[in-house]
Amino acid sequence: MSEDGTAEGTAEEVTLGRIETEVALLMRLGEATRRATGTAEHRVLDRAAYVILRHLDSAGPQNVSALAARLNLDGSTVTRQVSAMQRDGLIARAPDPSDGRGTVVSPTPAGLQRMAAVRAARTRLYGDILADWAPADRNTLAHLLHRLNEALETRTRTRR
Repeated sequence: MSEDGTAEGTAEEVTLGRIETEVALLMRLGEATRRATGTAEHRVLDRAAYVILRHLDSAGPQNVSALAARLNLDGSTVTRQVSAMQRDGLIARAPDPSDGRGTVVSPTPAGLQRMAAVRAARTRLYGDILADWAPADRNTLAHLLHRLNEALETRTRTRR
């Protein structure tokens, strides 16, 4: 630390420190915003169910092991989440066509409907939050967040 209390270091260290702080704030504020949003649409699915349904909607039916690997989660965790989602009518299980001993899960129409409602509510929320941003800035943010998520996912996969 310097005499004035600021962190010393190379420009790169300072930049990485700023990124760490901003990501921590993003996660905290994102969760606080989700909790504080008054519309019921944000609460029709918990975060885990939303992520699972989004993935199944884009990738198609999958067995729990493939789903867990794709989401970087433990298989037992995904099994519990999938069981709860099945009880709630959000997903259905069917025999795995590639392995008759296993099953694949897929979203139900009710699950897709709830996922679409949450997605639309979140899209409106971010539209409101970013309303005064230039379209180019919103596009840049989307691009950089995608790159960050890809880098995080790659790092997570290579450490397993």
